[in-house]
Amino acid sequence: MSIPTKFTIASLRAARVSGRKVAMLTCYDFTTARLMSEAGIPMLLVGDSAANVILGHDTTLPVSLDFMITIAGAVKRGAPQAMVVADMPFGSYHQSVRQGVKNVVQMVQLSGCDCVKIEAAASHAKLIAALADAGVAVMAHLGLRPQSVRLLGGYRFQGRTAAGAEQMVETAQLLAKAGAAALLLEAVPPEVSKAVVDSTQVPVIGCGAGQACHGHVVVSHDLMGLTPKAPRFVPVLGDMASPEKAVFADYLRLVESGEYPSNEHNYEMPPDELAKFMRRTETGANNIERKAKRRLS
Repeated sequence: MSIPTKFTIASLRAARVSGRKVAMLTCYDFTTARLMSEAGIPMLLVGDSAANVILGHDTTLPVSLDFMITIAGAVKRGAPQAMVVADMPFGSYHQSVRQGVKNVVQMVQLSGCDCVKIEAAASHAKLIAALADAGVAVMAHLGLRPQSVRLLGGYRFQGRTAAGAEQMVETAQLLAKAGAAALLLEAVPPEVSKAVVDSTQVPVIGCGAGQACHGHVVVSHDLMGLTPKAPRFVPVLGDMASPEKAVFADYLRLVESGEYPSNEHNYEMPPDELAKFMRRTETGANNIERKAKRRLS
């Protein structure tokens, strides 16, 4: 079941109106993007979580803009029918509106992504407005923002207090009015996400944010059981780690035992060319042997 037609921000808006729930997964490479597209996943997030699951960092902070552009382009080529959302990495939009617009435009031009995601605060309203004026679809990420993990004191769910929840709803309203095409809420109670949904007119994607959201996204590596421990909001739907390890171990056994490569894996020269080569090899070996004997005599 592949994606029948191109899924766009208009498709996401229509889903909000119709009540259709939209599935979204993180993706970081061409091959996985192709498989996800063939499975029918309409939205792919090229997340800066690649820093964790691809590069092995403890936080999302080390990834560069160039790296994110490269992998976003790969995902776009693998799933041209999907709506590809590219994460703007830490430091790429924080200095000024001018810097943010410049780097977002570079991301869109070089990767071909359909939308960019920024971990947003109220102070980013001007940047979102400028990007909307430039025709860029922006998904504003609220709640748990991994790029702010040091400020937040760790990976903790947000909207824990009435005041914090109210502030999140107000920020969501502000960014939606500024021109955000969609919102993403990570690790917030369902009551807070419902308040955001009810008080804004844009699609809301949840990442551990309850049933009221119009779509949901999780890190694909968590979903497939490829990480040591998945967050509580992720449905671990498979154990891809065990079969992968079994394949790797089987390859190791074949190589160490000498079973691989076998004749079926070899390339064959045409018989006449092989005969010529063998004659030349034999002649060359004989010449080397004769030269060695003359030097010794």
